Amino acid sequence: MATLYQLHSPMNKLKPSIDQLALTWQQGDSVILLGTTVSFVDWLNAYVGDSEIDNIANLYALVDDVAKLDDHTTTKLNLDTKLTAVLTDAEWVMLTQDPKFTKVVTIAL
Repeated sequence: MATLYQLHSPMNKLKPSIDQLALTWQQGDSVILLGTTVSFVDWLNAYVGDSEIDNIANLYALVDDVAKLDDHTTTKLNLDTKLTAVLTDAEWVMLTQDPKFTKVVTIAL
């Protein structure tokens, strides 16, 4: 069974958040980036690469959070290649109730 981590972190707390996430990480776990965290996806991937996290099964963000990014930032981030899906609020709620996830953990340092 897998864990869905909900990560809400400003840039200055992203590395400690990844360190915290790595403490209980298991292969097959997924992450949803909340708030402005989606704009730090490249830093997240770099920090994950330096951590004990083997791989992220799925990486999600919310439609509303992506919509807050300006067009230039969205283009530079190339989110289509980095995210599994961009979810509506209803899809997010359904995901948290998916039986494949035995736990939903929010990390917001």
